[in-house]
Amino acid sequence: MYSSVTHVRKPLIAALAFAAGAVAIVLLVVYGPGPHGAKASSHAEAPLIGQDPRADNTDLYAFVSPEDTSKVTMIANYIPLEAPASGPNFYSFDDSALYEIKVDNNGDGDEDVSYQFRFNTATKNPNTFLYNTGPISLQNDGTYANWNRPQTYSVTAVRSKNNGEATTSQVLGKNIPTPPDNVGPRSTPNYDALAAGAVKSLPGGIKVFAGQRDDPFFVDLGSIFDLAGLRPFNPFHLIPLGAAPGVDALTNYNTHSIEIQVPIAQLAKAPNNTIGIYASASRSKATILRKNGTKDGQGPLVQVSRLGNPLINEVVISLGSKDFWNRSDPAADSQFEHNYSNPEVSALENLLYGVSNANGVLQPIAEHNRTDLDTILLTGVPASTSRATHRPTC
Repeated sequence: MYSSVTHVRKPLIAALAFAAGAVAIVLLVVYGPGPHGAKASSHAEAPLIGQDPRADNTDLYAFVSPEDTSKVTMIANYIPLEAPASGPNFYSFDDSALYEIKVDNNGDGDEDVSYQFRFNTATKNPNTFLYNTGPISLQNDGTYANWNRPQTYSVTAVRSKNNGEATTSQVLGKNIPTPPDNVGPRSTPNYDALAAGAVKSLPGGIKVFAGQRDDPFFVDLGSIFDLAGLRPFNPFHLIPLGAAPGVDALTNYNTHSIEIQVPIAQLAKAPNNTIGIYASASRSKATILRKNGTKDGQGPLVQVSRLGNPLINEVVISLGSKDFWNRSDPAADSQFEHNYSNPEVSALENLLYGVSNANGVLQPIAEHNRTDLDTILLTGVPASTSRATHRPTC
């Protein structure tokens, strides 16, 4: 399960080149065992990851960079529902987590190129409770004055085994600064400039940014998870209410974005120009809590969250399999095929909005043997299908 097309509202890298809120364009249609998709949202979608928000993928976006169509911009968001007023310990990436954006360029569902992000947080003055000891400003050396908890990160490109060659890794950058969170007008004046200062260029024409952003996704969480309520269609629900406009539950909430812009030539495998993208977060298998207040990770890394296509884990995968799905790779998604071909959502639509209830208006839809959903969301459209007749929309 990975994504190949999406919509983005406020990516910083792209926003510096064109207006924030630009409509994303089709990247490339993915064929093969991994499905393709459009915008993707996944806020606290599984029981265990819901208890670990700093490793929780919330959204994944990928689009051809509008200011330079030879490049692709990929954005992975983490940490759902960040309240702006979150002091004294403001949100940040987790130093103990491995964040990755993965690219499949041959349609087998396994990543061929992976960009790994590791973070490190310092405490300049441990004898104060303050996040910042004065107004934070961007200095000439690219660091931030008066920020007591600066966070930096490294970026490593890993290319998987191919044609008998061994897996290779290349450190693209170290000690890259993240910007501080948007604390307020006294602490972070001219925040746009502070954030823009964290956009950095890396070797090979790559640009990166990692830091807090406004959550760009629109979702009416309060209604949709209240027995699948759709406010404009409330009168037609099995339990009717008055019609009302949708409410964006993410308004005024933030998230943490990892953004990377890469030349397409470094990702696509000629002559095939299609790529699939998904993002993940991993943790050490064991965590040791020390009496001195620190913690250590022990053992191999275990993937705890992933995201590509929209809402798959939230509403397609059943509750008992959600965290197992997070542990799995897209190449193994055929084991979840029954969730795609027999979607619970279809049965709910028939029950809650179908003509069989007194208020319903929707004609019955198929609940089983949904080969169309298998093709669209799981296996991908066969390569023989013309792009002219299969073009995802944002």
